[in-house]
Amino acid sequence: MPSAPKTRVAVLISGSGTNMVSLIEASRGADCPYEVVLVLSNIEGAAGLAKASDLGVATVTLPHRDFGKDREAHERAVHDQLVQHGVQVVALAGYMRILTPWLVREWEGRMLNIHPSLLPLYPGLDTHARAIAAGDAEAGCTIHIVTEGMDEGPILGQARVPVIAGDTPEVLAERVKTAEHALYPDVLARFCQQISS
Repeated sequence: MPSAPKTRVAVLISGSGTNMVSLIEASRGADCPYEVVLVLSNIEGAAGLAKASDLGVATVTLPHRDFGKDREAHERAVHDQLVQHGVQVVALAGYMRILTPWLVREWEGRMLNIHPSLLPLYPGLDTHARAIAAGDAEAGCTIHIVTEGMDEGPILGQARVPVIAGDTPEVLAERVKTAEHALYPDVLARFCQQISS
């Protein structure tokens, strides 16, 4: 009996793409229900693009600066690339753009994001410094569906790590990143199984 076709995923990045690499590597498993067919960045020369190419995944760069202040025009170009590559699910992985309602609606229920805190705690930036300053015993990461409110969508999964005495934001960030690399492929796989069943 032929196996079901894998869900076609695009990963959007702005930087080094470490979560992207974990998603691509996990996708190579025989029982993984998704394949990464495109890595797209808004930053020319983002380090993750070379990593994606080395792993044999198609890459596209669409610098947002080329579109001036017209964020929707940039996102329409992004959307066109997603459609051209037959993408079914979008995974944001360090994509440092606040999306317009237009793109969010186009991909409603099919776009995931990873955020480096235990949402609803600490949406936005500087999450690790904020967790340390608050005296939290735990930090972590959250994967959620993207909605129009920043970091507000339905939560699909979380991973927790301890905050250790003497942690700096940088040290805590590395501990959270290790958790992210395990969590994101697992949650994306479950999500793709659910939408294809």
